[in-house]
Amino acid sequence: MKTISRLVITAVAALALVAPAHAPTPASAFTADQATEAFEDFLDVYWDDSADYFFTYSDHQIHPEHAHGPQGGLYTDYWWEAQLWEMVMDRYERTGDAQSRQLIDDVFAGFQAQYPDFSENDWNDDIGWWARGSVRAFELTGDPDYLTAAETMFAFIADYEDTTYGGGIWWKNVDVGDGSRNEKNVATNATAVYTAMRLYEATGDPAYRATAVRLYDWLDANFNNAGHLRDHVAGTGQYTDWDWTYNQGNFAGAALELYLDTGSSAYLDDATDAVDWAVANLTSSGIFLREGIDDTGGFKAILTRNIRALIDEAGQTQYEQLLTDNATQAANHVNAAGVGGYDWTAPTPDLSTTALQSLAAGATVAILQQAAPDGYTGVVEGSGVYEAENAVRDGVDSESTAAGRSGRGYLAGWNASGTSVTFHVNVVDGGTYPVELRYAAAAGHAVRSLSVNGGAATSVTFAGTSEWDAWAAVSTTATLVPGHNTITVSYGPGDANFLNLDRLALAL
Repeated sequence: MKTISRLVITAVAALALVAPAHAPTPASAFTADQATEAFEDFLDVYWDDSADYFFTYSDHQIHPEHAHGPQGGLYTDYWWEAQLWEMVMDRYERTGDAQSRQLIDDVFAGFQAQYPDFSENDWNDDIGWWARGSVRAFELTGDPDYLTAAETMFAFIADYEDTTYGGGIWWKNVDVGDGSRNEKNVATNATAVYTAMRLYEATGDPAYRATAVRLYDWLDANFNNAGHLRDHVAGTGQYTDWDWTYNQGNFAGAALELYLDTGSSAYLDDATDAVDWAVANLTSSGIFLREGIDDTGGFKAILTRNIRALIDEAGQTQYEQLLTDNATQAANHVNAAGVGGYDWTAPTPDLSTTALQSLAAGATVAILQQAAPDGYTGVVEGSGVYEAENAVRDGVDSESTAAGRSGRGYLAGWNASGTSVTFHVNVVDGGTYPVELRYAAAAGHAVRSLSVNGGAATSVTFAGTSEWDAWAAVSTTATLVPGHNTITVSYGPGDANFLNLDRLALAL
């Protein structure tokens, strides 16, 4: 039972059918209108009230690169819609306003119209996201239909738990037991822990708690390495170590639920370790990185949603400024339509030139609802440390084998003409800034070109190092303008030799 901050309904479980456990708590944005404007601008671009569904792209056209979802991909696919539903609930939890309250019902109605049988989906994680959203919708609205939906969906995916790989729920509900076609992962199982614990809270049924503890123990033993989460296990038991913000966030959220239930600081430590690893390794000068397009475009909002819960439900206020800085940075880079993109540190392309995906745009709206106000709307500089593996790479690979690296990796084996890495740098004041590039060059002296904001390139020589794990630093300068800048290190004409680039540090 909950011992920290939430009341569990046990003997009076029936009361849960008429009263929400988590009523929305009104709060303000970092400015009076930013969060509201972001939400309304998003609806203007992506919401189709005739279908009760979100469009996949801002131009309301089907694009073959992501042609999934109703009407051939005109509308968002199964799990994207679940994430955008959570974004609507982020809004309602912040404001308690009538518009977002109605949208909670409308989005779910649209989902049911397009997917009258939720189980006609091969992916348990997709179904799990709707189960998670449904129990949250119940908590916020008190509507028992949402609790019923959450229980039904959770029961479906829970049937795919078995002892292969030691435990866990299969990612897909087809090819079960075939590790060459299926896997078990954090996305499916950590989300299931969260949902099971919330269902336990809503119903008092101890079977939910037992499932949550069993799944969590399996995840913790097999996927958690001091806060760094592995992605999945497949084949004959091989683990894949992909680094995603949503894995860190999902695990943190699962650990938080068990902390709130037991009061054990070990669970809280697990949650904060996962967040701290993400902050240390999946940011660029303190802002969560651009992870890509399609599904990855929305991953950050899942992490930040769980960070918000850690603050609100476990008093972890050390993350408050982190959320606010990320929200401010995202708000600073929306386009003229008020829509955000894949990279919170860089300007979002105009809708007249680029069709933007709703999942990534929704992540900007979500962080603006999740963050607390601080009254500051200017440039967020951050730490001034930019890990090369988190920058925008063009033709350059990364690895993480050499000891002594900073962050989670570095650019490696870089020796091809026409390749580059670009750092998005934001500063309050224009001027000339000292820049330090940390590197290794065990094949001898290397040369690269450095340009700022697409201007003329200057040559930078990297003196040879004795080994690939003998890191060195070279200093140069960059003349920056107030606000957003790009610093690009490239292999151009006249450049030479292998280089491993670890990070760029700007003296602020």
